[in-house]
Amino acid sequence: QIYEKWVPIQKILRTNIWSSELAKLTANAFLAQRISSINSISALCEETGADIREVSRAIGSDSRIGSKFLDSGPGFGGSCFKKDILNLVYLAEYFRLNEVAAFWNEVVKINTWHQSRISKLIIKKLFGTLSGKKITVLGFAFKSNTNDTRESAAIQICKDLLAEGAQLLIHDPKVTIKQIESDLGCAPKVINTKQMDQNDYSEGVWNKVENIENLFINTDAVIILTEWEEYSKIDWENQSKKMNQLAWIFDSRSIVNPQDVINAGLNFWRLGDGGGYRGEKMHQ
Repeated sequence: QIYEKWVPIQKILRTNIWSSELAKLTANAFLAQRISSINSISALCEETGADIREVSRAIGSDSRIGSKFLDSGPGFGGSCFKKDILNLVYLAEYFRLNEVAAFWNEVVKINTWHQSRISKLIIKKLFGTLSGKKITVLGFAFKSNTNDTRESAAIQICKDLLAEGAQLLIHDPKVTIKQIESDLGCAPKVINTKQMDQNDYSEGVWNKVENIENLFINTDAVIILTEWEEYSKIDWENQSKKMNQLAWIFDSRSIVNPQDVINAGLNFWRLGDGGGYRGEKMHQ
């Protein structure tokens, strides 16, 4: 009777209490499962030469699958997905359905593995060490158009990079420096914008930069972790002049025009792209 005040009666589902509870948990678990599934295939694409965007487009055209939640990225975040999956895991274990619990727990595990995979790949591309290297992080919220950082992939990836001695310049239009400090568990520190020696710092430090134009000075790499629209409009030709030689752009959200980055003389990596980019060959 309460819901009928604003919800059409034909849209109200009547269920028992357990069905209602499990429907909510399962809906989020299924969506998270799709994200973990496509991200796991993105790793396979990179090894085989396939392109995850082409794979997603192909399987999404199958009406049995559909095209939603098939965009690869750095991993799912937010307040509900992980929490609700772990709730399902708890219930399955409580009722001694261990195989069911293991199945859903794997969705969370592969999401964590995927974030770690990105961190390790960045370290490898930067010659195996991040000590004293300046890295620009674009985006900290778990998705664009929000200041919500709960379970954001950026948290673990940034922690991994800091543990390797990186100097992180973090930008996000809505997330505050106080929130980033809380999520990373360490205070910000002013980072010298001049060219630094690798021995300048023995451990990683970070700071938040408000002006996007100041993010690229003497940076060794740029990592896009949130799909903010303004990041897709960056003038890479202009910004590359401020960056160090052999600098990398790591696009985990597929929002950058690869040819613009290549034309600017920068190295480029995109999640799930096994073909790589070599100028005119990119469209063959």
